[in-house]
Amino acid sequence: MTVEFWYMLPAALAISTLAMASGIGGATFFSPLFILALRLPPEVAIGTALITELFGFGSGLLAYGRQRVIDYKLGLLMITATVPLAILGTILAGVVEPEILKVILGVGLAMVAISFLHSPREEEIEQLDAIAKLTAAKQSPDDCITARDGEEICYRVDRKIQGMITAGVGGLFVGLISTGLGELNDYFLLRRCKVPSRVGVSTSVFVIAVTVLAASGSHVVRFAQSGTETLLQVASIVIFTVPGVIIGGQIGPAIAKRIPDRVMELSLGILFVIVAALTIGEVIL
Repeated sequence: MTVEFWYMLPAALAISTLAMASGIGGATFFSPLFILALRLPPEVAIGTALITELFGFGSGLLAYGRQRVIDYKLGLLMITATVPLAILGTILAGVVEPEILKVILGVGLAMVAISFLHSPREEEIEQLDAIAKLTAAKQSPDDCITARDGEEICYRVDRKIQGMITAGVGGLFVGLISTGLGELNDYFLLRRCKVPSRVGVSTSVFVIAVTVLAASGSHVVRFAQSGTETLLQVASIVIFTVPGVIIGGQIGPAIAKRIPDRVMELSLGILFVIVAALTIGEVIL
């Protein structure tokens, strides 16, 4: 293990701050960075990004857990689909040709960009929350959660099977290219499953954290099987990225309050379009 990658500490701090401020998984930023800047093989870059992201999501999960707004029953139902498929994704990442994996990652980043450019505005989220409350009032709610601040949130979960399938696809992409689950969850839990945004976001973080734990653990096993050289290289990067994401995870929420949501969404959408083009362009050119 060396200090060769010391500069990843400030880079990780900046990326984690941006990730937490935008609500997107840090691995979505780290994977292309490791491929384009550090020239790591795609499967090693993706696994290292997931290990790094795990610590960032752990911090967020603790925060939501203290707020008591996680629907653990719904989360566990989704995990039964995401974890096995995430492990399958890590296996596929080890057998798919590196150039093809780069193209898949580039396409995935392009989809993330589209999700930001077409993300629902605050008014739409408020309307969807109102619909969820109205549905729960008309029918018997599936669950009622009392948050730490005293708010009681009652709702009825629609399209559970569809939600599990969608989450499973997202889990597969987490293992394969390190991104996709959060974007799919945020859309389906709120718009299709009618879960209120406060519960949907926190439950999504819980599902992502457990899924990333499974996927990163599977990648670590693969690294160990590849020999000590790969494992030491990963460790040399992670010793700097992990402290960075832990510190950035505390700064991000404060930054988010100072930047208008639409400005953040458009900026990240454009950024991921550029990164996706660079990732795919490296294969073509």
